[in-house]
Amino acid sequence: MSGDWAVWLGYAAAALTTAAFVPQAWLTLRTRDVRGISLGMYLCFTVGVALWLAYGLALGQWPIIVANAVTLALAASILAVKIDVGRRQRRAAAGADQKGLSCKRSPASEASRE
Repeated sequence: MSGDWAVWLGYAAAALTTAAFVPQAWLTLRTRDVRGISLGMYLCFTVGVALWLAYGLALGQWPIIVANAVTLALAASILAVKIDVGRRQRRAAAGADQKGLSCKRSPASEASRE
């Protein structure tokens, strides 16, 4: 019976750390604003959470399994939006460059202004 408190402590920690991702995931999915999100950080974080999930499965520890399964779903959704938005922005920029609509100035255009 003395180990029961440790399991409940694990569930409480898992619930709080997992719940912390819900507002960010909700905001990201609703607004698709990912400007402040680092692709590298979220990629590493998502892989790390997947490894924690595998670890929990290997140990058969439900607090680790449940928390990391939910966190993985949330983090993966944010990562997917970040990748999708980045891809769309690159396509739009490439299309604008091809049409000559780019806001960027080329070195040749800068030289001709002088």
